[in-house]
Amino acid sequence: MNYRPALFCAIALSALLLAACGQKGPLYLPEEAETTPPAEGGTEPAAEDTQGE
Repeated sequence: MNYRPALFCAIALSALLLAACGQKGPLYLPEEAETTPPAEGGTEPAAEDTQGE
């Protein structure tokens, strides 16, 4: 049997998958995001249910 076409397809498919990963630059680990405390008065408090009174 001639395995050349199957080998060519496997190599071409591998090359396409590696080229299509989307990362153009060097690989790196993302830095930890710094958590900031919420600003005072930035969000409105939840409305209280006063209809039952």
